[in-house]
Amino acid sequence: QVTLRAGAELDARQVNQYTLNLRAACPGEDEVEERLFVQVTAEQALRCDTPFATAGGDVVQVLADVAPRTPLYAVLPQPLGGLTVSGGCPGDPQPRKQEQPWGQLRNHDTPLTLTHRGLVLAPAGGFDPSNDTQIFRLEIEVMDRHGHNCSGAVRVEVLPSHRPRVTFPEPQWAVMVPEGTGPLEVVTRVHASGDNVHYAILAPVAPRLFTIDEVTGEIRSTRRLEVGHALLLVRAYNALHPTDHATAMLNVTVQGTDRQAPSCVPAISVSQVPETVSPGSTLVTLRCTDSASTEGWLHYALEGPPASHSRFRMEGSRLQVNTTLDYDSEAVAAMGFQFTATIVVTAGGEPPRSTRVPVLVMVTPVNEFTPVCPNGATFTVPETAAFGSVVGRVAGTDRDYPPDSLEYSLEGGPRPAQPFSIDTRTGEIRVVGPLDSEQHKSYRLTVQLTDIHNDLDPAKRRSRLCDVTVHLQAVPDQAPVCTPEVQELRIMARSGGRQSVTRLACQSSPNGAMLSYTITGGNEDGRFQLEGNTLFYLPNHLAEPRTFVLLVEVRGGPGVPRRSTTVALVVHVTPWSTPVPPSTTTLCTTLLKEPLVVVRTEAVWHPPAWFVAVLTVSGALLLAALGCMARTLLCR
Repeated sequence: QVTLRAGAELDARQVNQYTLNLRAACPGEDEVEERLFVQVTAEQALRCDTPFATAGGDVVQVLADVAPRTPLYAVLPQPLGGLTVSGGCPGDPQPRKQEQPWGQLRNHDTPLTLTHRGLVLAPAGGFDPSNDTQIFRLEIEVMDRHGHNCSGAVRVEVLPSHRPRVTFPEPQWAVMVPEGTGPLEVVTRVHASGDNVHYAILAPVAPRLFTIDEVTGEIRSTRRLEVGHALLLVRAYNALHPTDHATAMLNVTVQGTDRQAPSCVPAISVSQVPETVSPGSTLVTLRCTDSASTEGWLHYALEGPPASHSRFRMEGSRLQVNTTLDYDSEAVAAMGFQFTATIVVTAGGEPPRSTRVPVLVMVTPVNEFTPVCPNGATFTVPETAAFGSVVGRVAGTDRDYPPDSLEYSLEGGPRPAQPFSIDTRTGEIRVVGPLDSEQHKSYRLTVQLTDIHNDLDPAKRRSRLCDVTVHLQAVPDQAPVCTPEVQELRIMARSGGRQSVTRLACQSSPNGAMLSYTITGGNEDGRFQLEGNTLFYLPNHLAEPRTFVLLVEVRGGPGVPRRSTTVALVVHVTPWSTPVPPSTTTLCTTLLKEPLVVVRTEAVWHPPAWFVAVLTVSGALLLAALGCMARTLLCR
């Protein structure tokens, strides 16, 4: 007998055949040796996963309002490789593929069901909607056709649902409708509390005199109604959980009418009033008559949205304003500046007869408020601000609707004495002229605020003048900056007109100020000329190469004092052709030393005329006082 060693694991994918050499001998006989072939084939075995296969089993928690036959749990056995031991040679037929495992319940005292695919389903009628937790334990055995099996347990905990159940406020109620109610007219509306509530009429099925909107619960007639009675059995249910439902009885009575409803003039009321209309003002007066009664027996009531109902009232047959109709409020703007309501005129009798008069009241704007200037409209701008630079924004306000719809303007407009402009829509002040802090330390502007689109009459506009102060921030002048400050240049002198040597690259501060260029040294014989920042050489029959050291002074800015920078230019000029006489002597060349260039910046102060005059007068008075003092001392 050949057995598998305890603890051995076979894997047909790694080793699918073993060859065993067997030796057998009986007492007094020769030993016999044979070979035994053990073939390992892949076979599906069953294994149940944890925690399903543990002693306690797996745990599933569901709510009591779960839909019937909802899958709650799936038993998933896993196939493993099997073992087949047989004698023979390779190539023997393989075992057939195993079929799908199947499971069965060991205990049958549970409302849950188990499918052949291993799905645990909720009861067909759903769980009992109890307030206590319900526990069901299922012991399941899984087996295939070869007898392989595994077993486990599942514990289903049914938790009470905290979702509100569908209920009607009353189990039954009655509705009376007049005879002659047309098709698809609203008879009544039912309402039940709960989640995802839908409605349906269970009875009567025929004749079907009424239909119900499954979402809103509105019950409408399907034909013209005649005198009679009808009992409707209405069901309200949770659309997601149909087992959660409630029913109610509705008694519909169709009463006969032999009189017409009151007649009113006007049949529709449309009014347009300004927002300043005072409370108590009459908007419309109805003239209603009834064929069977006088006008004094008619009752007038106002219906409509709360926003409209609170702003109007009925005084007999007159519709009056109850509160102010403020056009400038957000609530009125949200309603489109109009109010809708309905006047219900009811005549006595059984049943009561009524006429409905639609009312539309449109509110028009009135320009009530004057624009308000901003607090502390003071701005500061550097005197070097470029054209179009934003100085600041004048933020005026207006309480009329639409809020802050203003138009801005400067009194006098932009001019040399007022180098500013203002954007008519945004109120931004911009620079449109030159600024000089020495001439004007600050500017006082007068801005006019004018409201627009605040009244039905475009000519009714309000305006206000606002004072705005703009301070100029002085920017100190700095010496021009040239790059580079020292240049060494080489040119070939040609005959003819002047020739360009170089162009100086200098910048002023503030940016954009005009610069002046002057040759202050090294041009004693007048061979060089400046035009702007371009240096020219004037040919003068130069016979030998020569080096010139030029000093160019660059001055910038119109301010006082004016600062300057000196640029050094070393220009090596070589004639176009220099004849060399033949000679056998050795030519000695002396190298020129690199010149030392010293750059000096001088600050010059030119006092204004008034300062010189004051200084002169003060000096004369001081000398006169000293003379008088000396004379007095000598006389004593």
